[in-house]
Amino acid sequence: MMPHTPLAERVRPQKLDDYIGQEHILGPGKPLRKSIESGKIPSMILWGPPGVGKTTLARIMANTLKRPFYNLSATDAGVKQVRELIEKAERTRFMGQSQAVLFIDEIHRFNKSQQDSLLKAVENGTITLVGATTENPSFEVNAALLSRSEVFVLRQLEDSALLEVLDRAVHTDDWLKLKQIELVETDALLLASGGDARRLLNNLEQVVLQADSEPIRITNELVRNTIQKRMLRYDKAGEEHYDIISAFIKSVRGSDPNAALYWLARMIEGGEDPVFIARRLLILSSEDIGNANPTALALATSAMQAVQMIGYPESRIILSQITIYLACSPKSNTAYAAIGQAQKTVSDTGSLPVPLHLRNAPTKLMKDLAYGAGYQYAHQFQGNFVPQEFMPEELHGNILYQPGKNPREIAWLKQLGAMWKDFYSYPSDPED
Repeated sequence: MMPHTPLAERVRPQKLDDYIGQEHILGPGKPLRKSIESGKIPSMILWGPPGVGKTTLARIMANTLKRPFYNLSATDAGVKQVRELIEKAERTRFMGQSQAVLFIDEIHRFNKSQQDSLLKAVENGTITLVGATTENPSFEVNAALLSRSEVFVLRQLEDSALLEVLDRAVHTDDWLKLKQIELVETDALLLASGGDARRLLNNLEQVVLQADSEPIRITNELVRNTIQKRMLRYDKAGEEHYDIISAFIKSVRGSDPNAALYWLARMIEGGEDPVFIARRLLILSSEDIGNANPTALALATSAMQAVQMIGYPESRIILSQITIYLACSPKSNTAYAAIGQAQKTVSDTGSLPVPLHLRNAPTKLMKDLAYGAGYQYAHQFQGNFVPQEFMPEELHGNILYQPGKNPREIAWLKQLGAMWKDFYSYPSDPED
């Protein structure tokens, strides 16, 4: 009969020596192992992707040190539950028991007041806090709590560790041992796991459940037929979201359409909002391409509008087209740099007065005060241009826009040098 408890729970390691992976913190002589062996573990944040053993490690530490273990999930616990457990820990400590380990899964989901409710108990030693998070604690855990905790980074499990997890499950779980399982091929199982040991074991269990006969030969084909679509690890509200969009934008900026398409596909398969992707490409078209190819902004705008009208699945084609176009376009960040320099100049120099000849003069008084006097209307001159000062006097000759080294902006540089030779130090005949 199929057990009621999931396989991942049935084979969860109970001892430190049975724990698989994370040798960089748990290997011989490594910091966390030394703390456990000394019997004195600090309050800590375990930061790492799903299914790498954060909960298991917390339980093992409590078991090894023979400490009371309290478990909360931040998704369904509030300040009231936290305070109740802290009061319980205080009572047991008063009765002579060891300091309790309070494990809080997904601690990044606690708001500031919920996290603050832990501070006193951590500080006075009522509990040893072990918080687990998939998100960067620098952003998701408040500074006061973070300063009272050690942060240990848990890494995604390598294939060798996942294979060890598989082998141990097949040979130690009472139900699986009855099924006469042979691991002929494991590539599909490893791929579908995404480095998540819990998902790996759940997938194995599903494959075994749906097998037609025994003995069961685990092959890539059997796994693919059982697990129709691998769910990618992609939390649209989490750090993975920001990491992948960052990789996507940097690939487009770096003129690599192949890498850009890969990260685009990761977002599409993960269910990312297509409008969000299109919006980021629209920003990039101005920030990273700009006047090297002004058409990019127009096409990115059209692409975003088209994505809004169509949506998935067809919008993936539009996103692919604009991604390839932007990745292959010449690049210039001069518009981005220029406005940044202009804003810095304003910040450094304050509100300089507008030169009189540039001021509007709608009334007689303003005309009498010389508002607009001396202004030269460009269209009355040859080539619709006449050199005159448009900057405040204090900023005469201050260059904010430096043309980029692409054909279009090199031509502009020559033009600016010829027109403004008495005002700005643009070269009148720059080398290409």
